[in-house]
Amino acid sequence: MKNPRKLKYFAGGKWIESKSKEYMDVYDPSTGEVQALAPRCTAEEVEHAIECAKNAFPAWRDTPPLKRAQVLYRLRDLLIEHMDELTHLVASENGKAWNEAKGDVLKAKEPTEVACGIPSLMMGESLMDTSSGYDTVLYREPLGVFAGIVPFNFPAMIPMGWMTPICIACGNTIVLKAASKTPMTCMRIAELYQEAGLPDGVINIVTCSRKEADLFLSHPDIKGITFVGTTRVGLSIYSKAALNGKRVQAQCAAKNHALVLEDAPITRTAAGIINSAFGCAGERCMALPVVVAQESIADELVEEIVRLAKELKIGPAWEKDTNLGPVISAEHKKSVMNWIQKGIDEGAEIVLDGRNVTVEGYENGFYLGPTILDHVEPGMSVGEEEIFGPVLCIKRVKNFEEGINVMNANPYANGSIIFTQNGYYSREFAKRTHGGMVGINVGIPVPVGVFPFSGHKNSFFGDLHCLGKDGVRFYTESKCVTTRWFDEEEMKREAVDTWDGTI
Repeated sequence: MKNPRKLKYFAGGKWIESKSKEYMDVYDPSTGEVQALAPRCTAEEVEHAIECAKNAFPAWRDTPPLKRAQVLYRLRDLLIEHMDELTHLVASENGKAWNEAKGDVLKAKEPTEVACGIPSLMMGESLMDTSSGYDTVLYREPLGVFAGIVPFNFPAMIPMGWMTPICIACGNTIVLKAASKTPMTCMRIAELYQEAGLPDGVINIVTCSRKEADLFLSHPDIKGITFVGTTRVGLSIYSKAALNGKRVQAQCAAKNHALVLEDAPITRTAAGIINSAFGCAGERCMALPVVVAQESIADELVEEIVRLAKELKIGPAWEKDTNLGPVISAEHKKSVMNWIQKGIDEGAEIVLDGRNVTVEGYENGFYLGPTILDHVEPGMSVGEEEIFGPVLCIKRVKNFEEGINVMNANPYANGSIIFTQNGYYSREFAKRTHGGMVGINVGIPVPVGVFPFSGHKNSFFGDLHCLGKDGVRFYTESKCVTTRWFDEEEMKREAVDTWDGTI
């Protein structure tokens, strides 16, 4: 694109041109062209966004929950009204195929709908006569300003689904560090929030480098941080922010495994694996990059997966018949290709190679075809570390026991899956797997927004997960109020009131 759009940051309800001299390229991965420039906001501009959020907090906190919910109701309707526009934005800046991009927007709408129930979700608890004549009420109250550090892979769902609706519905304000590679969807939804009637300063958006974002970790006005990204960065953020007394949700890397037992229907199972492994070009933390296949059916299963993978149509993200769009950038494409070669060097057998894919008319796009590595053995890094691309590893095991042990040996535990028709093994799997989100014949076991997104082990650092009741607890703090009232005779007494908690 000859004249890429120059983006601004959003603070206090205004779109402000950054004073920074540094801008970051926002590519269209399907064409390889720069379509926009995101500012590397200065530390002062990040401070300004935090200040705007702080100033907006008192009035928004004091807005009744029913009125806060009304803004979210209107936002929900606007998301539906602008569905195609937002879908195209996601596809053009992230590279997801059209239906996947639409799913990204729908997954921003879903938590918005959940947050519309905030008057009920924030309800506390009460008990009369906790001691004779004493009543106790527990309230849930907002804390103040939160920060969200956003990854590139879900431009709608993560900032405007996971991080924003429940946070602001609870009465807090937020500063989002949008992903510099994919900031435009988040920014457009912020405009829709304005149209829905959200007061200025409740949502603020900056794009910046990690250096400027470090302000969130120590700034006294930031009460908590939600992060999605790599384990290395997430652990660092968790450690630094917690040291400064902040709440932290750090959703991190994953290496989800699926165990396929010999009684699983091969064609149906392979179809589920294709969607899980290669959907969104593998760039999602609930992707399925490893299949653990029982040896007795492994050859047949791999053959069917290869057949179905070859049928995927690779092309520009915005074309509605595309099944597999590009990865996010040229650098990431190179990284994934290096991982594939590393797997081969480690001894894995490549049964489908997607490294030499080109799309006619879009030769500069960042395309990779589906790649399958078979006979991945324990100790091979390609089967243990997150690649974040359309690469599927096949591990072979003799039986259920060996399979679940292989899976649980992995340091990550976002999700885990079993394909079987055996009820006993399904139950054993659900009980014994380390994965926080479990699928039984479900290839992508992401729960709906009334439940938490609950990764385990090195896939999550913190105490309370995103979404569901965990999300409400994360964005509020409890306050217990104990009350006693006196009748006329009691008011005349001179004795000191020394309630000791006894009945």
